[in-house]
This record gives sequence, structure tokens and C-alpha cells, in this order.
Amino acid sequence: MARTNMQATRVKPERSELLVLHVLRRERISSGFVRVTLGGGDIERFVPLGYDQWFRLFIPVGDDSSLDRLPTKLDALAYARYLAISKAVRPVLRNYTVRAFRPDGPEGPELDVDFVLHRAADGSSGPAAAWAEGCARGDAVAIIDEGRTFAPAAEIAHLRIVADETGLPAVAGILASLAERSSGSSGVEGTAVIEVPDPDDVQELIAPAGMDVRWAVRRGRGGVPGALAAEAARSLAVPAVRSYGWVVGESELAVGMRRHWISTGTAKADIVFCGYWKSRH
Repeated sequence: MARTNMQATRVKPERSELLVLHVLRRERISSGFVRVTLGGGDIERFVPLGYDQWFRLFIPVGDDSSLDRLPTKLDALAYARYLAISKAVRPVLRNYTVRAFRPDGPEGPELDVDFVLHRAADGSSGPAAAWAEGCARGDAVAIIDEGRTFAPAAEIAHLRIVADETGLPAVAGILASLAERSSGSSGVEGTAVIEVPDPDDVQELIAPAGMDVRWAVRRGRGGVPGALAAEAARSLAVPAVRSYGWVVGESELAVGMRRHWISTGTAKADIVFCGYWKSRH
């Protein structure tokens, strides 16, 4: 089974190009997250779309000159050219979400990116998390905007949003955009379930009054990552109105919730799912 249908539902940006940005700030915001604020460089050309807007992130290997070898977009041919770059100097490529965008930061427009600090059994981090923990002001990265996937039809009357910690930045963006675009009794209704590893990973989120935000903390409870979120989401009453389901995170969480929603009457076209990663548990 496919682990995502995001390409089919994606709202593409009007322009997708390589933008070079620089680190403005780095902050350890909780046990499991580092927030890196980017700006400068080509930031004026970044067009915020809100919701779960995501992008390709290129982290240089060695000095920043490795970014000069990158293609200006990332279609199939450009990706093949990227892979042809010698591994010794090929920038690391990962997908990340816009946690927040501020057009009027103290140094101009700025973009927050939250990095999850997954640890291997030996205590090591992946290349993106390791970079986030050690980056310094002025360090360069490159991004290519890929748009957003959260796009419920106008007729949708109820939302169900589910994620583990890897999807928390996207959920935060979705809820903030919904709050900005809704008001009073005409606002959106639904539930967001978010699983995180530790109590201090729970964040204060901006959300519409009609959205019930629920947290599941994994610390001390064991089990496969995503299982608590799935259990909480499955316990929710099935809406009597047309509902939209959006789920991302550990692969079994995403695929399992899609299967559950379909079995309880949600149309496949009203579901977005993506397995960001696969647990070894």
C-alpha cells in the first residue's frame, strides 16, 4: 500500500525555485525539538501559503559552496542531477514544514523550522537534527518550496487531524491558518490529536475555538510511536456530517488511520495521509 497520497492532493506554489537562506537564531524549545529561524538571502522571494506548507531543505556538506552545485528545482531530471553530485560534497536533502513565517521580523522576513531530535540506540542523531543542534548564525541552507497538502473541500463540516511529533509543526501551521481564516460561529469544528515523546514537548498552539486539541505523551508508557495517537483518534465519535481526515507521522499511524477512516465512512478523497518515517519497534 502507498504510504502517502500527498502528491495527489498537493496545492502547488505558483513558483518553485531554489532559495538560499541563512540561520538567524537557534533555540532548544523542548526535550525533543530545536527551532531554527532562517532569513536573509533570498527570503524576500519566499511566498507563505500557511497550513502545512513544506519544502525541500538542503544542508551543505563541508562549506557553503556545496549549495552552488544544486539544481534550481527538483523535478525527476533535476533530482537525477542532484544524485550525480559526488557524495562527499552532496548537500543533505530532507523535507521540512514551515512552523511559522513572519514578514516583519527584527531583521526582515523570517521562517521558523522545528527539528525533531530523534535518537538512535547509540545516542546519535540524523544529519538534519545534528545540523540543527550545532548550526550557528550565518550558516547557509537552501530550500525549494513544495506547497501544501491540507486542502479540504468547501463542503467539509468537520476536521480530524492526527500526528506524532514529526507532524507537530504541520499541525501547528494548519491550526494557526484555520484560526486566522475562521471567526465566531462560522468557524471550523473538529479534533486534533498530537502524540509527543515528553511532557515538555507539548506546545501552546493557536487554534480555532471549535477545534479540540488533545495531546498524548509517550514518556513512561512504552509502545510503538504513534500508537497512543491512533488509540485516541479511533475513540472519537464518527461525525454525522462530511468529514476530512489528515494524518501524518509514523508509517503505521498514517496507514492505520486512513484504513480506519475509510472503514467508518469517510471518502478516500477526503483523506490525506503520509508516513513520514518508520519505527524500528
